This record gives sequence, structure tokens and C-alpha cells, in this order.
Amino acid sequence: MTPELILGLLLLIVGIAAGAYPRTRDYLDRLINVEIAATGLMLVLLSFNETISLLTFVAVTALATAVLIRVIERRSGI
Repeated sequence: MTPELILGLLLLIVGIAAGAYPRTRDYLDRLINVEIAATGLMLVLLSFNETISLLTFVAVTALATAVLIRVIERRSGI
């Protein structure tokens, strides 16, 4: 087992648990918890050396983050 796989699985489990049971119900905290899990999944994909799936995942995560930030801004009235 490579270190990327172990670290990725650990981040994935921690991110899922933090996203499912957040300490605060703030949108920004939930976004950060989702990004922790996404980083863990990216490391797992990196350990398998799946280049196409890794690049697709990075692109979709960047797009989803931009959309979620716009939703957070509209909900909070900034």
C-alpha cells in the first residue's frame, strides 16, 4: 500500500464524517468538509495512477466549488 492511498483513505473517511456531522451548520464549514473528502478521493485516484479520472475529478471539483461559493454568497446576502 502506498502512502498516497493510506492518506487518501484517511482524508476521505474524516471528510465524510465531518460533512455528515458538522459541528456548526455554516455553509462555509460544510464546503470545507466536502473539500477535505474530495482531496482524499483525489489522492486515492492518484495512487492508482488513473490520469484521465484524476484530471476529470479535478476539473469537476473546481467547477463544483465555484458553484457552491456562488450559492453561499447568495444565501448569506454578501
